[in-house]
Amino acid sequence: MDRVTLSPDLSFSRIVYGMWRLGDDADTSPTHVQAKIESCLAQGITTMDQADIYGGYEAEEIMGAALKAAPALRDQIEIVTKCDIVAPAGRYASARVKYYDTSAAHITASVDHSLRLMNIDTIDCLLIHRPDPFMDHHETGAALDAVVTSGKVRTVGVSNFKLHDWTLLQSAMKTPLVTNQIEMSLVANDAFTNGDLAYLQERGIKPMAWSPLGGGSLFAQSDSKLLERLTQIGAEQGVGPDAVAVAWLLAHPAGIIPVMGTNNLTRIGALDAATRVIMDRETWFELYEAANGHEVP
Repeated sequence: MDRVTLSPDLSFSRIVYGMWRLGDDADTSPTHVQAKIESCLAQGITTMDQADIYGGYEAEEIMGAALKAAPALRDQIEIVTKCDIVAPAGRYASARVKYYDTSAAHITASVDHSLRLMNIDTIDCLLIHRPDPFMDHHETGAALDAVVTSGKVRTVGVSNFKLHDWTLLQSAMKTPLVTNQIEMSLVANDAFTNGDLAYLQERGIKPMAWSPLGGGSLFAQSDSKLLERLTQIGAEQGVGPDAVAVAWLLAHPAGIIPVMGTNNLTRIGALDAATRVIMDRETWFELYEAANGHEVP
């Protein structure tokens, strides 16, 4: 599988395995989680996407148990995790309200929690999970610089940030932000025209795409023109419609990195199918038109 360079000393696999549903599986044993990671590795998928809040603040620990049981896996993967969402669950059960915390104290504590729970010494990429309307960008920027300087984190980025959120935070940092993980799919394609993707593409920053299958909405209406065409293209190329939908993202010259989440081992074993789909410009626009319900202007 191809790789995408985010910084001089860090690259991701072209497809990332998302672990936001790791705690939803009936089997969260170290052996089963190890099987998921090994299935990814067999395809060249080496990048694992986490967040402190996933699974009610339990997913990192579930992954950590697998890494503790099979420590050799750590050197074969890159780990992304996120912080700043505080919700009334898990270790924040006493919170009165859901809120964002980008204070230095919270970022530092979150990093330490993540390292301990995942049984690792370094986070390959730490993302600020959501824009914080109460952010002191000088404090947040300095905190992110500090966790990199300390060696606890290799690189930093953001998630769900708009252009103005990005520039505000970056203006107070010495460390470059390396990615923005935003929602992108055939059915959530605003980023392609509202400037979110163009901003990153202009600067050579590789974006990550969460919910690349639209949270399953792509397949909710069996009679939709979009699903019909995805299925036809997939049949022609020997893959499922989901692989074609992901290939639509992969084809874009911005170098979009889809984050794929599933607990099904069979589906995990086929995540690389999208990389084998041939997607020309006309087909790309045909799917774009079907998704939007009208032709381009």
